[in-house]
Amino acid sequence: MSKEFVIGERVRVVALPPYVKTAEPMPMLRPPDVIQLGEEGVVVDRRPGGFWSVRFARGIFLLDSQFIETVPAIADTESEAEANDERSHNVPLDQKYI
Repeated sequence: MSKEFVIGERVRVVALPPYVKTAEPMPMLRPPDVIQLGEEGVVVDRRPGGFWSVRFARGIFLLDSQFIETVPAIADTESEAEANDERSHNVPLDQKYI
């Protein structure tokens, strides 16, 4: 059974396939070193057969779900905490000292 991802979700390469296929109208096979182990990308599209179009720094490639995993959203949690902290400091001056 293949893993499911959400369009726009960040994923990480956990294993390199023997070759990588580009996600162009006329796909080409590329050597696996166009992406790196641990490189992160964004899911662009779902393709038949458990393949996902993923945008990396060097292009958009088709990867089987066994080669990628979801990146935990720890950074999102930290940015939310910072935003909440900033909101608490944005009290109007006339209300701050009442």
